[in-house]
Amino acid sequence: MLTTHFRNKYYLYRQKVILSSLFFGICSVGTSINANAQNYDYKRIYDEYYDDKPVHFGFLFGFGSSRFNVYHSNNFKAPGDTAITIVSPGNFSFQVGGLVNLKLNDRFDLKSGINIALYGRQLNYRFTNSPDFPPELRESTWLEIPILLKYKSMRRGNSRMYVDAGVKIGLETNVRKNANNTRKLDTRTSDLSLEYGIGFEQFFKYFKFTPEIRFSHGLTNLFIAPSVNNYARDIQRLNAHSVTLYLMFE
Repeated sequence: MLTTHFRNKYYLYRQKVILSSLFFGICSVGTSINANAQNYDYKRIYDEYYDDKPVHFGFLFGFGSSRFNVYHSNNFKAPGDTAITIVSPGNFSFQVGGLVNLKLNDRFDLKSGINIALYGRQLNYRFTNSPDFPPELRESTWLEIPILLKYKSMRRGNSRMYVDAGVKIGLETNVRKNANNTRKLDTRTSDLSLEYGIGFEQFFKYFKFTPEIRFSHGLTNLFIAPSVNNYARDIQRLNAHSVTLYLMFE
């Protein structure tokens, strides 16, 4: 009589065991995929034909910091009663205005608009042989027109990134003067700036929201030397500089 070993019994059912295991494994994977598919939330695409329109309009608010870039003259730190430090701290600035976005192609747009900007740029002096001079504050309102070329990424769902760069034309509209009319810091009333920034577009049901960080470097020498007061001999050039967070709605 033949003796039946346990491994022989297992050999008879090995193919059935393997096939059963594969079947249950496939069923488990299918069940998992189906469950994940049921749990997947459909993401609605808002305003999916937005890029088919050639022109878009909107408005913006800007919050930032503005100051002067100070360039010293050859008299700086010369012997005598001259300023040993001249600095321009960053002061809060605010902007509000309208914007227009013109589509050039699938990747490039042209951005412009008209903004009203409030600046409070300041100079601080410290002297060697005399008391410190009171800070000079230039509070003014500017009318600004940026002209920017925008490069945008491919839209992913309801969002995309972009970068832009260009120039900004600025015209000063009014200046807040001291009560005694003895304001000593005087600057020119027009400016041309180089601008560049990076932003993020987020589409919603009824509008597009775009936050952007933008840097602005003035190209014009805004400094006007006064006819009196020797402190001005330490300054050769003043250029405007600002960093602004824009919140745009289209």
